[in-house]
Amino acid sequence: MILKKLFSSSIRVEVLSLLFSSPDEIFYIREIAKLLKKNPSGIKRELDNLEHMEIVLSEKVANLRYFQANRESPFFHELKNLLTKSLGLPGALKVILRNTDTKSAFIYGPYAEGNASADLDLVVVGSDTPLDNDFKGLEKTFGHSITWIEMDVTEYRSRRRKKDPSLMRILSGKRISLVGRA
Repeated sequence: MILKKLFSSSIRVEVLSLLFSSPDEIFYIREIAKLLKKNPSGIKRELDNLEHMEIVLSEKVANLRYFQANRESPFFHELKNLLTKSLGLPGALKVILRNTDTKSAFIYGPYAEGNASADLDLVVVGSDTPLDNDFKGLEKTFGHSITWIEMDVTEYRSRRRKKDPSLMRILSGKRISLVGRA
């Protein structure tokens, strides 16, 4: 049974989450291992299993083997939706932000304080990657509006050092850390 094979390993689920959250991107084994903070040999084993099931594709370029989600798999859309929903909105945001150069990101406001029906407020520090399309997809999937503030690392540190009132108000409340430390 494919479901038993597919979800038999927590590493496999993390690899699937990464690849299916960014289906147009290609990743090499050590890059995936670094992003997921896992042993490359375990990552390779899981990628080989997923490729054998035709869930992911690989391509050898020079001496590196690159992997990506197989959009032609009959399971692609269902798996993508299942993985996104199983992670929940914070988990899905974390997967997206891990794939960028984001240094720090956290949820604040009513959602972070436990009001799961509230819209989500987010601070993203140090990302040069456009996030609009990914966040719009999550808004549609989860039915929450996502509002985010982006700052580069220098601006964030400066505002924090100067005790900027709007940033201090955000930092004084409850937060859900997604990437790095705030």
